[in-house]
Amino acid sequence: MPLYDPIVKLLGGEAARKELLDQAALRPGHRVLDIGCGTGTLATQIKRIHPQVEVIGLDPDPKALARASRKAARASVSVHFDQGFGDPLPYPDASFDRVLSSFMFHHLPADEKRETLREIRRVLKPNGEFHMADFEGPEDGAHSFLARILHSHTHMKENSERLVLSVMRQAGFVDSKKVGRRTMMFAGVAYYRTSAST
Repeated sequence: MPLYDPIVKLLGGEAARKELLDQAALRPGHRVLDIGCGTGTLATQIKRIHPQVEVIGLDPDPKALARASRKAARASVSVHFDQGFGDPLPYPDASFDRVLSSFMFHHLPADEKRETLREIRRVLKPNGEFHMADFEGPEDGAHSFLARILHSHTHMKENSERLVLSVMRQAGFVDSKKVGRRTMMFAGVAYYRTSAST
């Protein structure tokens, strides 16, 4: 855990998250959920850049959440962190304007991807949006030695653009699309945007 943040930063994760945040087009008064928030880097970044946005981070790992709380306190920002995950989400229907996810989706097996996306859609307001950044699947991305190691992970095979967009549609999202990509040190990163309703 202590090395996680420096390693992610070294690999280009900070710039990748900043691009995701720019894509989400947050506005004052928005309520935002960072699902799979880990050590709270994105949640803290959101609140620092958009102080008039309410930010909630959700993660199953109590150690990561403790680190996330310390990180937010050091940055002098107010972020609420909850322990829990995807199915079911511990929030009422239509609770959020935006849900963001960074580098979490590839950890989930296919059935959990579907259930988590259904839950994300449930907690989004009718005009809400889900924004995601994650590693590209083996069909889409780089083919370096390190990329091949990453793609050998079972769930990464389910992270192709075709499958991600398909599971978003199955979850009831509309206008799902890949809206960008970037290359990190050893892998491609895909950016997706989808809406709870038209």
